[in-house]
Amino acid sequence: MNKRKFLKSLAALSASGCLPLSFTTNASGDFDFYFTRLSYESGDWEVDERMPANLLNSLIEYTSLRVDIKERIIPLSDPSMLIAPFCYLSGHRLVQFTPEETQNFKQYIENGGFVFVDDCNHDIDGMFARSFELQMSTIFGEEALQKIPNDHALYSSFFEFDGPPRTSIELNGWGDDLVHDYLKAIEVNGRIGVLYSNKDLGCEWDFDFRNKRFMKTDNTRFAVNIVMYAMTA
Repeated sequence: MNKRKFLKSLAALSASGCLPLSFTTNASGDFDFYFTRLSYESGDWEVDERMPANLLNSLIEYTSLRVDIKERIIPLSDPSMLIAPFCYLSGHRLVQFTPEETQNFKQYIENGGFVFVDDCNHDIDGMFARSFELQMSTIFGEEALQKIPNDHALYSSFFEFDGPPRTSIELNGWGDDLVHDYLKAIEVNGRIGVLYSNKDLGCEWDFDFRNKRFMKTDNTRFAVNIVMYAMTA
């Protein structure tokens, strides 16, 4: 969500009494970015517990963003999610939004928000994939969720990639040799609002950030691209 829309939404929610004063003050004054994990009633949203800290560490290491180091967990049904600069939603199981969750998800995306959705099943036909894709069809239309080209601006928003990087989960984790060489997205006015992955990227980034020193190439660099696209596109 760009800064103008962010501040406009923030002011509207604050005026309506939907946000506590402390939330309003911190969100607008002390930092540029905070990580919001969306909880939802139907599924197991509390996955990849170390991933947010690792991603936040990479943003501090590579960018000049002022980053809140604490992950925020906000129910999708809570109106305060509407002003988040970036949201993450994941799981293995059923995704079936309540009416309040549906309303907030739709409003957030149409107002310029960004949600990164990652299928922890690493599957194109598992419970999470089937039910989430059905939700997107119901909310935005059957043709809304589409593959994005591997030269999309997402892949050059900070680091340079020639498409989504392969994950160790794809190559070894399940023994099925299934590699997703694309990501899908819902775009609003030419900008990604929902970025959708079957690659289990959250699991790939779910390690103690101090262990990055043992890696030949830091695999969280693509996470930085996703956030920087969300913040600048």
